[in-house]
Amino acid sequence: MPPPKLHDATLRTALLVQTSRLVAEHGPEAVSVRAAAAAAGTSTSAVYALFGSREVLLSAVAQEATARFAAHLEAVASSDDPVGDLLALGLAYRDSALDDPHFYRVMFDAGPARLDRLGRDEPTFGVLRSAVQRCIDDGATADDDAERLATTLWALVHGLVQLELAGLLGDDEDSRSTGYQLALQDMWLGLAVREQ
Repeated sequence: MPPPKLHDATLRTALLVQTSRLVAEHGPEAVSVRAAAAAAGTSTSAVYALFGSREVLLSAVAQEATARFAAHLEAVASSDDPVGDLLALGLAYRDSALDDPHFYRVMFDAGPARLDRLGRDEPTFGVLRSAVQRCIDDGATADDDAERLATTLWALVHGLVQLELAGLLGDDEDSRSTGYQLALQDMWLGLAVREQ
């Protein structure tokens, strides 16, 4: 019978979650192995056993943040309605931020020493660009610059999510959710009409 695992996947996940909170609240430079271990209720030896070093732990947090974000986007199925699919991606973006706010902040708000650069060369941006290209191909807009439209939509959606995470869009979840959906529709309609 194999010996029991002292440091399992559950502890690894707890360390990633707690370290993401530390990074989001204080920046990556404030994270130490001791602080991460204390936040997760474990020992420094567990951190070293699972990750080997502070740098590997921080890298794993960045990878986890991106993976969680990508999983939300990948869950959006493609249909015969490219504009509907694009709006669904916008909703998945918000869901990712609300489900994992600390990981979301790791990707975007960790200051000048951000752990990872999430930009237009990332696969997640490629998902958005492809969805916009499908809308262009379907005739939903006369604009043929998928990169520019995708960047504009990303900026608008990111801004809305940031406002919501900061508590600036009201206290009622139903009205925030409905307002977000309407804003997505207005954004796309405004861009599509402007370019025709």
